[in-house]
Amino acid sequence: MWQELIQQDKELFLFLNNLGTSNWDGFWLFISDKFSAIPLYAVLLFLAYKTYGVKKTLVLLVTVALLIVVTDQLGNFFKYGVQRLRPCHDPSLDGMVRLVKSSCGGKFGYFSAHAANSFAVAFFFTLLLKYKYAYLGVFLMFWAILVAYSRIYLGVHFPLDVLTGAVIGLFFSWLFSKLYIFAIEKYLYDIEP
Repeated sequence: MWQELIQQDKELFLFLNNLGTSNWDGFWLFISDKFSAIPLYAVLLFLAYKTYGVKKTLVLLVTVALLIVVTDQLGNFFKYGVQRLRPCHDPSLDGMVRLVKSSCGGKFGYFSAHAANSFAVAFFFTLLLKYKYAYLGVFLMFWAILVAYSRIYLGVHFPLDVLTGAVIGLFFSWLFSKLYIFAIEKYLYDIEP
């Protein structure tokens, strides 16, 4: 059963990866670049400041930094623990992967830290700002889906890598949002936003 799932994952990867064209490569490289999201992060920081004020936003920044460290390092732990080859390193897919990036990345790819981090940030801010900015969550989740798909498009992750990363990012964003709310209520309750 596990081998059948892995085979279907490879087939889905090849289908999605080979949909790409050189006309769109630049767009997907941009989406996947961690620095391309800096303007988005700046807007989220501004919205958090407007909603929570300076002190609560500083706590929020620390919480988000810890959230990203946890999802990112958990991704590294799984990559070396599971040791599933990236599509671009998988000998069974030799010559079939449309590799857009100049480098493939590390040898192992399960699970995608890009997907985990983007979903973690997107859902964390969705949970904390949903009452004040109703449609922000739709935009953030769409952004996270684009980042996750870019990893398949570029040829560096299988769909299962991306899906697992997304689920882990969603779980930890929920957990860290609860921790943030707990910290605010326990230690900063009297501070006005």
